[in-house]
Amino acid sequence: MSAKKLAEHFSELEDPRCSGKVEHLLIDILVIAVCAVIAGAESWVDMALYGQNKADWLSTFLRLPNGIPAHDTFRRVFMLIDPEDFESRFTAWSQAFAVSVDREVVAIDGKTVRGSFDRSRDQGPLHIVSAWASERGLVLGQRQVGDKSNEITAVPELLDTLDLKGSIVTLDAMGCQKAIVSKILERGADYLVTLKANQGKIFAAVRDHCLETCFALGASNRPASDEFDDKHGRLVRRRVFACPQAVLLEPLRDWPGLRTVVAVESIRSINGSGKVEAEIRYFLSSCTDAPEMLAKAIRQHWSIENSLHWVLDVTFREDDCRVRDRTAVRNFALLRKIAINLVRRHNSSRNSLRGRRKIAAWNNQYMRQVLTGIFHA
Repeated sequence: MSAKKLAEHFSELEDPRCSGKVEHLLIDILVIAVCAVIAGAESWVDMALYGQNKADWLSTFLRLPNGIPAHDTFRRVFMLIDPEDFESRFTAWSQAFAVSVDREVVAIDGKTVRGSFDRSRDQGPLHIVSAWASERGLVLGQRQVGDKSNEITAVPELLDTLDLKGSIVTLDAMGCQKAIVSKILERGADYLVTLKANQGKIFAAVRDHCLETCFALGASNRPASDEFDDKHGRLVRRRVFACPQAVLLEPLRDWPGLRTVVAVESIRSINGSGKVEAEIRYFLSSCTDAPEMLAKAIRQHWSIENSLHWVLDVTFREDDCRVRDRTAVRNFALLRKIAINLVRRHNSSRNSLRGRRKIAAWNNQYMRQVLTGIFHA
């Protein structure tokens, strides 16, 4: 993967501007924007300032026929770019970015861009669903959730864009829908979805079955995994039970591709507090993998919160961004994800993502390494 490859994937993006009035190449604007976001840009003004201060270096690989675009140019262009076209090219680039991993856990979850609300237009904040390859630490794609809709409609649209063959797709309770798991199976993947009480009879049947066969005194089903975790100032015991017989329960008989039900018991003790909490969670899955693999996949699902959503909030300050135009918010969110994919790949040192971004802002050679993927010790 090289900077040229990055440009190739986005060079065919349709330019929405009137051809007779174009002063700056679209690919130049995109590359400057990506570099600026890597370097810490949080607004259109930041992008223009970055370009102006790095003009000599940028001119070594960009054409820049009329110099660096003004901040209004960045704003107008990203308000006009078709976000679906931009997202589809991002997905193609991401999937060519790194060699796929066998049985990759692809976590799908939504995040609200909290600063994108606009009271003057009676417009709430934009909610975006993302796909995260947990093993590779890679954003695979994103889709907007409509203002009068929810993730149930956005997830199938996102799934249609992804190459998921052989993967395990994990979703929270919002994704526990027959239409969604059927779409996952159609894409050649397996699913592992959270089952909660909003599923009514299905949840009640699974809960009663697991309480009897896994957690009752003298229960015959033994845990497939029983682990202790003493990190983060607390002691947690997790017991994982696989319950393949639960698929025969009457409410689950027509559930698409169901192979097993998983029950996870978590017992937490906060160090020094004396307080103990217990929780049992349930999952439906089409996987035939060993229970240990399913337990690992359940834990890996949370990497989308810790390694993507938290990074967007804390490292990229996404929620503080006051871009309000719907198209611009969506496109800016994608620029951050391009930056995350590029910066996270540069793992030749132990610097944090925040540290890598700062070095890239200060050191042109380091920024070139981030763009090209060619690292030097």
